[in-house]
Amino acid sequence: MSALPATPTATYRVQVQPGFTFADTARWVPYLATLGVSHLHLSPVLEAVPGSTHGYDVVDHSRVRGELGGEQGLRALSRTAREHGLGLILDIVPNHMAVPAPEHLNGPLWEVLRDGPESAYAHWFDIDWAALDGKVLLPVLGDPLPDVLGQLTVGTDKRADGKVLRYYDHAFPLRAGTEDLPLPELLDAQWYRLAYWREARTELNYRRFFTISDLIAIRVERQDVFDTTHATVLRLLEEGVADGLRIDHPDGLADPAGYLRRLAEASGGRWTVVEKILQRDEPLPADWECAGTTGYDALDRIDGLFTDPAGVGELTDFYRKFTGAEDDRGGRWEPTARRAAHRIVSHDLTAEVERLRRAAERARATLPDEHPYRPEVLSEVLRELLVAIPVYRPYVVPGRPATDADTALLEQAADQARTAVAPELSSAVDFLRDLALGRATQGPDAADFAVRFAQVASALHAKSVEDTAFYRYTPLLSLCEVGRSPARPATTPEEFHAYCADILRDRPTTGTVLSTHDTKRSADLRLRLAVLSELPSQWRRWMNERPAVAERHGDAAAPDPHTAYTVFQTGVGIGFCHPDRLVPAALKAVREAGLRTAWTAQDAAYEKAVADFTEQGPCGPQIYEVGEFVNQLRPYAEANALGAALLHLTMPGVPDVYQNTEFPVYTLVDPDNRGPMDAPVGGTQRFGIDRTLAALLDGAEPHSFDEVKLRLTAVALRLRRDRPDCFGPTAAYAALAAEGPARSHCVAFRRGPAALTVVTRLSRRLAEAGGWRETLLPLPPGPWTDRLSGTTFEGRVLLSDLLATSPVALLTQGA
Repeated sequence: MSALPATPTATYRVQVQPGFTFADTARWVPYLATLGVSHLHLSPVLEAVPGSTHGYDVVDHSRVRGELGGEQGLRALSRTAREHGLGLILDIVPNHMAVPAPEHLNGPLWEVLRDGPESAYAHWFDIDWAALDGKVLLPVLGDPLPDVLGQLTVGTDKRADGKVLRYYDHAFPLRAGTEDLPLPELLDAQWYRLAYWREARTELNYRRFFTISDLIAIRVERQDVFDTTHATVLRLLEEGVADGLRIDHPDGLADPAGYLRRLAEASGGRWTVVEKILQRDEPLPADWECAGTTGYDALDRIDGLFTDPAGVGELTDFYRKFTGAEDDRGGRWEPTARRAAHRIVSHDLTAEVERLRRAAERARATLPDEHPYRPEVLSEVLRELLVAIPVYRPYVVPGRPATDADTALLEQAADQARTAVAPELSSAVDFLRDLALGRATQGPDAADFAVRFAQVASALHAKSVEDTAFYRYTPLLSLCEVGRSPARPATTPEEFHAYCADILRDRPTTGTVLSTHDTKRSADLRLRLAVLSELPSQWRRWMNERPAVAERHGDAAAPDPHTAYTVFQTGVGIGFCHPDRLVPAALKAVREAGLRTAWTAQDAAYEKAVADFTEQGPCGPQIYEVGEFVNQLRPYAEANALGAALLHLTMPGVPDVYQNTEFPVYTLVDPDNRGPMDAPVGGTQRFGIDRTLAALLDGAEPHSFDEVKLRLTAVALRLRRDRPDCFGPTAAYAALAAEGPARSHCVAFRRGPAALTVVTRLSRRLAEAGGWRETLLPLPPGPWTDRLSGTTFEGRVLLSDLLATSPVALLTQGA
C-alpha cells in the first residue's frame, strides 16, 4: 500500500446516517478503492440530534456520533480505508449547534438556559442579552403561551439530573431555587422565555442558521470556543484517523479569514475546502488559508458549457407567455430576485434587522455631534442596503481597514439604496454604509454592527435567491442551482479555459463538484434539462399540448400555469414521475416560492390542488408521454452527462464525486438526494457493481448507459490517481482549439505531458448543423490512445473519427 497523498486526487462523498453507518461505509471501501478515489468524504460525524439524517445539527463536539458507530466505528472505518489506500475527509460545522429536544442533549446550551449570562458558556452563543430583559427567546410552542399553560409540567428527569420543565419532547432546565414556584412565577423566573414559534420572526434574540431557529450560532471567533469545539476533530487529524476537512457555511462566521488562519495553524495546514458560494466574477478572498472552495463555481462553469444561451432566451419568452407571470413574481429574473429579497428581509429576517438597528442606534449615540435617526428610518435604510448587496457578504474585520473590494461593494450598494429611499435619508445610508465598513466610529457596538451586517447579508442572499427566487423564476430549472445564476446561463469554451487557468494559478487544489447534498437537482437531471435550451420549440409545442391532453384524460387541472410548467419540467428531469417523489417536490416548490402558499402559512386548498394535479397529470396517464419526451432528449442528455463528468474529473482542482453519481442519478433537492448510499432513490437497484466494475476495467464492453458512465468515471479517477504528473497541483493545463465549421462544439485541453480531454457540447445543435463535417482537432505530437475505446490517433484528427463511438474521449500517451 502506497502512502496517502497529502492532497486528495479525488474524494467520494458519503452521507453517513443512522441508516448507513461507519460499518456500512466500510463494506463499500474495496469498491471505492477500485473506482479510483483517494479519500472518502464523510458528512458530519460529531454527535447530532438523534435520528438526524444529515448531521449538521451538532449537539456535542467532544464525541463522535454514537448512532454512526462512535469513535471506535470511525477508527475502524479509517483502518479499513487505509488498508485499501484511502483516507478520510471530515465535514465540520463551525457556525452553529442544535437547539435540540430535549434540550439537555446540548450541554453548553443547557447551562446557559439554566444559569443565564453568568454561565461559563454564555459567551459561546451569539445571544443579544440586551434584548428581552436579558432572557433568551425559545420559540418552541405550538400555540401562544397562555393557550399551552396546561401542557407545561414540572417533573424529575434523571438524564437532566434534576427537575425540569416539560413540554412534549422538550425538557427545559430550571433556575436554582425556582423548582417549586407556581407555574406563572416559575416561567417568569427563568433565563429563557418560552414563546409561540411564530414569534421567532420578530423577537428572536440569538443568531441562527439562516431562518432555522433550532440551529443556534456559536462564537467560534473566541479562542476557547474554537479550542473546545475543534478538539476532537483536531485530535482525529493528529492521530491519523482523518486527513482533511470540509468547512460548512464559512459565511456565517464573524471573521472567516481569521478562523481559517487559526484552523490551518491548529491542523498543521491539512487540505481544507470551504463551502463558499461565489458569484461568476467574484474571487475567493486571497487571505483565506485553505485549498479553495467545495466547488460550486466549477459546477457553474461546467453546466454553462452545455446550455445554449439563445435557446434559454426562447424558453424564457415562451415561459412568460405560458405562465403570465408578472415581472417581479417570476416573469423576469432581476425583478423577481429583488422582490424576493425585500420579502425575506422585511419578513423572515425581521429579528435580525432589528438587532442590527439596535446596534446602529447604540453606535450613533457615541457620536455626540450627530443627531439620532428614528428607528423606522434605520430599519428602512438597513433593508435597502442589505438588498443591494449583490454577493453573499463583505468581509470587513473591525479594527482593520476594509479592503478595496469590500469598499467598492458597499459603495455600490449604498448608491443603489439611495435610489430606493427618500432623498432626505441619504445621510442615513452613508452612516450605515460607513458602519458596515468599520469607519463610522469605533467601539463594541460599531464592531458588532459590522460583523452582524455581513452575517445577515449572507443569510438574506441564501434565503432570497436559493430558497425563494429559484422557485419563482423557472423557465429552465437547471439554471436555478446553487452557485448558478439565471442571469449568466452559459459558459463559452474560452471562458471555461480561462477559469481553469485561474484555478491552476491561484488555487490548484480547490474542490470541484457537480452534485452535492445541497444541490437543488443532481447533475444528470440538470444536464437533461439543459437539452431544452437546444430544443426550445419542441418544449413549447409539448407544453402547449398538456391542457388538451389533461382534459382528454380527465386529469385534475393545474391550479395555475406556473405550477403546470414547473411540475412538468421537474417530471421530465427525473424521467419517471412517481408520486412519492414528485408530489413532495411540487409541494416544496410552491411553499418555497411563497406566492400562493408557504411553509409558515399553508393554503390547504391550494396545496391539495397542486398535489391532485401532480398525481393525476405527470404521475397519472401522462406519465407515458413524459417518458416519450424524455426519450427524445436521451442521446443529447447522455452526451451532456458524459461530457460534464469527464470535464469534472480531468480539469484542475480536486473532484468530489457525490455518492452513487458514478452512475446516472436523477435526484431532486433534499430529502430526495440524501438517502443512504445503499438505497438509491427511485427504487433503482444495482447488484454486483463491484463485479461489473472489474469486468469493465478488464475491457468488457458496457451494456447500458449505467455502465458507460461507470466506466468513464473509473477510468478517469484511476488515471488521476496514477498520473500526478498529469493531474496533480503542478500539472500544466493547455487549451486545444478545434478547427472547422463545428469547432465551438468541442472543448479540449491537455493536462501535463500525457493526458488529453475531448468533449462534445451542445450536441443537439451540432446534429442540426450536420455534425462535425470537416472539423478536426490538431493533436500534440506523437500517438494518443483513447482510454475508453482503445483506438490510437495521431496528428490532425477529424472529430467525426475521434468521437465516432462516444461524445467524449480521454487520450493518453505512454503507460
